[in-house]
Amino acid sequence: MKRLDLLCCCVASLLLLGTAEEAEDASKLTKRDRSHLENTLKLNEDKPADDFSGVLQRLRKIYHSSIKPLEQSYRYNELRQHEITAYPGRTLGSSATDGEITSKPMVLFLGPWSVGKSSMINYLLGLDNTPYQLYTGAEPTTSEFTVIMHGPKLKTIEGIVMAADSARSFSPLEKFGQNFLEKLIGIEVPHKLLERVTFVDTPGIIENRKQQERGYPFNDVCQWFIDRADLIFIVFDPTKLDVGLELEMLFRQLKGRESQIRIILNKADSLATQELMRVYGALFWSLAPLINVTEPPRVYVSSFWPQDYHPDTHRDLFLKEEISLLEDLNQVIENRMENKIAFIRQHAIRVRIHALLVDRYLQTYKDKMTFFSDGELVFRDIVEDPDKFFIFKSILAKTNVSKFDLPNREAYKDFFGINPITSFKLLSQQCSYMGGCFLEKIEKAITRELPDLLGSIGLGKKPSVLSCDITGCGETPKNRYRKP
Repeated sequence: MKRLDLLCCCVASLLLLGTAEEAEDASKLTKRDRSHLENTLKLNEDKPADDFSGVLQRLRKIYHSSIKPLEQSYRYNELRQHEITAYPGRTLGSSATDGEITSKPMVLFLGPWSVGKSSMINYLLGLDNTPYQLYTGAEPTTSEFTVIMHGPKLKTIEGIVMAADSARSFSPLEKFGQNFLEKLIGIEVPHKLLERVTFVDTPGIIENRKQQERGYPFNDVCQWFIDRADLIFIVFDPTKLDVGLELEMLFRQLKGRESQIRIILNKADSLATQELMRVYGALFWSLAPLINVTEPPRVYVSSFWPQDYHPDTHRDLFLKEEISLLEDLNQVIENRMENKIAFIRQHAIRVRIHALLVDRYLQTYKDKMTFFSDGELVFRDIVEDPDKFFIFKSILAKTNVSKFDLPNREAYKDFFGINPITSFKLLSQQCSYMGGCFLEKIEKAITRELPDLLGSIGLGKKPSVLSCDITGCGETPKNRYRKP
């Protein structure tokens, strides 16, 4: 019995000694210098942010007067889930924002589980060992979509509150159901970087879990954030390079957004030089079939966490890669107004094409209808085979319409299944004496008003806040019923 007690005492002593050594090693870990991060992101500058209030008011005026009427008349948001969340009943002179029109740039973090997405956000914001830091670990730790945004004090906001608050741009997320809203969380942090950008941390991709087990449409939610992201960080680490079905689906959703994607090989300082080269090649080999671009994607190789790089690693290389990625982030922040105007113009182009297509479907339906025709059968024939009636080819004959911007033909089967064709009016009938014609107004916004607004920013000009209130942003009412 005494021998057993002696053995237990020895084991306990060894455990205490090992714990003390581990604590001593942890205390020796040196923190990485953050001066390059603060300089690149201009966190130390005290100059006031650029005042774009006049530009934003002009942009909102253009959207409300020239784009939104056609968008609502032809129910574009039911064809494309990417609608501008400008809420009805709000005047342009109010202090409330118009959703996405005035939202900050969004940076989206995607990738497999435990590759360092949350740690990277903690590092960029300097949140480690503070009450604000995101929880991290070797196991899957992030099960929610976490929106990190600026606020006067640390505050956690539930998803149901974010979706109900019309002052934010997250109200459309209600369509994904209450199960998803329980997995959505917002965190307000008083940080200078968050005054200019919003970070979104996503659940890690776990290939052995079916999407249905999440309880909400994971891919649809990802698509919503992808459509609104200004920059997309796809993070990998040396131990998770395999591409499964869920990650493959994610890259399909990223098609057309290649210019906004930044691929990151994190935890690179954990590898020796030869191993790093092999991992780098394996990552390219895995991603090659998924990225359909002529040029290879840029992969940033570094270690994004506050601890110093491991000894005997390529410190200079990792630091240069990190600074290069930070410069991309800062460029998005600096160009936020230009990107916003370009986004609204792209949205207007899609709304215009949709309106032209619905108009063409309706005109074809009216041409084929006779007194004895069955309207449902006639229109079903048109929807099932639009090429037979040259629906899409006739749109390509219009000016400023690219075949690459045309929506999927199959989408209109579902669209007209919900919205009867007889509920729409022809574009030629969408005119009024005071308001003008919807089509002419949106074309004017695409070809003249939005490019002029973009040019005024490039030249350093600030549009007058009152210019739109006085002139209506250049729109002069015309009598469409009077002959010239």
